[in-house]
Amino acid sequence: MLGAHGVTGREIVTQAVARGHRVRAAEMEWPDDAPPAGPNVERVTANVIEDDLGPVVDGVDAVISALGVPGDPATLLDPPPLYTTGTRNLIDAMEARGVSRLVTISASFVVTHDRGPALFRTTAIPALTRVLQQMRDMEEMLRASRLDWTAVRPGWLLPEPLTGDYVVVPDVIPEDLIRTRHADLAQFMLHCTETGEWSRQTPAIARAEAEALSSSFEVVKEMLA
Repeated sequence: MLGAHGVTGREIVTQAVARGHRVRAAEMEWPDDAPPAGPNVERVTANVIEDDLGPVVDGVDAVISALGVPGDPATLLDPPPLYTTGTRNLIDAMEARGVSRLVTISASFVVTHDRGPALFRTTAIPALTRVLQQMRDMEEMLRASRLDWTAVRPGWLLPEPLTGDYVVVPDVIPEDLIRTRHADLAQFMLHCTETGEWSRQTPAIARAEAEALSSSFEVVKEMLA
């Protein structure tokens, strides 16, 4: 599990353990105030851009990646190559160690900008241009690999509780939806990992939310926070 201390990553670890899995949880750097790992969780440190990821994936049944970049303007302008160099290193490590199943996060906005309120499309999407290009490159690397991969494409992520009530369609979220809960995304990624569904595909996941959670003001305020 890469990106294990991010919002989606923490959800994946918690849900995976609750479902009886053992998790090797990897982060580039674990903060001093991180809570204890808990049972069936092995914490490791791994820089996906610089490190040999072989030891991280050695002996695992599957890899889930919830890697993401911070949303501050400086990072978005010049994001680290998590989705490009990091994905190349991960593919190489998995192929070398004989691990085939990978479920990772991409974004519906890789293939469309025609979703959400006008202010979101004209403000948030341009700010994410370089991150989205990295995600496109990541998907191309996956398609060229021998891995059994799934690149899940959520909408704009929302930190609300798990519902299990969401829409999954090929490639891009429906026109009338914009939000995807981190917890729902985690559940779906675990489902794909366990079942092998959506192999070598890009399923899109989203959910209808209250107007207050989908308005242009709230979405853009989150991006700029």
